[in-house]
Amino acid sequence: MAASTSETVQSPPVIARQKTSVSPGKVILTIIRYAALVILALIFLLPFYLIVRNGLATDLEITSPHWTFFPSALHFENIQELFSDPDVPFISGLENSASIAILQTAGQILISALAGYGLARIPYRWSNAILYAVLLTLMIPFAVIFVEVYVVVSYLNWVSTLQGLVVPGVFSGFTAFLFRQFFLSFPHELEEAGRVDGLGYWGVFWRIVVPNSYGIIAALSVITFIASWNSFLWPLVIGQDPTAYTVQVVLSNFLNAQVLNLHELFIGAAIAILPLVIVFFVLQRYIVEGYRQSGLKG
Repeated sequence: MAASTSETVQSPPVIARQKTSVSPGKVILTIIRYAALVILALIFLLPFYLIVRNGLATDLEITSPHWTFFPSALHFENIQELFSDPDVPFISGLENSASIAILQTAGQILISALAGYGLARIPYRWSNAILYAVLLTLMIPFAVIFVEVYVVVSYLNWVSTLQGLVVPGVFSGFTAFLFRQFFLSFPHELEEAGRVDGLGYWGVFWRIVVPNSYGIIAALSVITFIASWNSFLWPLVIGQDPTAYTVQVVLSNFLNAQVLNLHELFIGAAIAILPLVIVFFVLQRYIVEGYRQSGLKG
């Protein structure tokens, strides 16, 4: 008992905390960096604000020499005026653009994923030649071949039809190449496990590869959807009937009208941008992730 009391209880050593001092130079640099980011954000957001501002203003306020940054009043009735204008098929244009973008995205992702997997994983004699042919298509702009494509579509009687607007856009060498780059880095062990269970190339692709490729699929779906929605040249050439107009063609026809309603043009542009903003903000994290997985991120 005496021995136990004679023992002194040693307290754990106290470690002095070192105060981290931040130099004034780093603080100033951080402030400058964030200020520059805010300024750049405002510069990029300014066009969108001007579109919305002019869309909710009157034509006199838009063209006034005494232009103000804020309109005197917000005219939300401009939206109703746009949708009820009998000379502007805006609603059908939105429906056509949505249908074309969704179908082209689904078709292009399906075909390109199959092509990319075949180029990356299935060995055959002419695989390199086909790969070079796919890469060659990346160097040919669509404006060079759209006349030939139009002749084929016209021969098939697809002018001013949904298939004529959709089918030429479902084939993309760029998307197929990105899928190939991703599948080259896909773990072989997962595919071998599927083959041990008796799966062939088709079963491995649908049951193993696709469920583990949602990142690249979502990223390329966003990119394809945005490109299809913003497409103008091909819908302008092939959609000769007003019922086949896309929203981009409808907006361009404002400039050819006898009476130019600027507020309808601007509010229509704002509404046309809205679906892209929603899609981008919902799936934006997949874009960088998809490029990283495809091996093309710098």
